[in-house]
This record gives sequence, C-alpha cells and structure tokens, in this order.
Amino acid sequence: MDVLDRIREQVENNLVVIYMKGTPQFPMCGFSSRAAAALQECGVPFAYVNVLSDPEIFENLPRFADWPTFPQVYIEGELVGGCDITLEMHESGELKKMMEEAAAKSSEQSESQA
Repeated sequence: MDVLDRIREQVENNLVVIYMKGTPQFPMCGFSSRAAAALQECGVPFAYVNVLSDPEIFENLPRFADWPTFPQVYIEGELVGGCDITLEMHESGELKKMMEEAAAKSSEQSESQA
C-alpha cells in the first residue's frame, strides 16, 4: 500500500488522530507533548502515530495535507492543525467540543448500523 494511502486510511478510520514525535506517554518533542496533553485533557479517546518510528510517514505526511510540521491533529478526517492551533482551540473549549461531537456522531452511526 502506498504511504499516502496508509495515511489516508489512518485519518479516515480514526475519529481523532495525532501524528506526533513519540507517543502521548513518551513524547519526543515539546510541541508533540503539549498537543497530545491538550487532546488527553478533552477526555475523548484518540489515536496516535509516532512519526519517528515510521520514516515513510515522517517523510510524506507533510505532503498529505500540505502542512510542513509535526504534530498534526486530524478530527473526522480533517486537518485541525499543529501545536499552536490545537492549544488555542483547547483554551477556547473548541477542541473538546469538536472531539465530543465527533464521538457522539460515531456512536450514533454505530447504533443505527447495529
């Protein structure tokens, strides 16, 4: 599978995903650490991809959404932004609202498919 297809699949198959250096438990850069902490404080489960453990994703993710830096946060398949935007949205309450709305939509879709 092409690396851009793998990224697309990860973005589309996870309500919230952060591409970061390291993991939420062991971040490898301050920007990734702060963005992951903001997501964790929202209380909604999210996925993560450690770009340091996958050189193909590290090299190609900036081309996927034309965003040159890490971390990158996606909600419902859409790029939200990097560290600064994620932190601003967290401080305003918008991040938690977006994550909760995505989770609610997902559970409604799951119930209607059952």
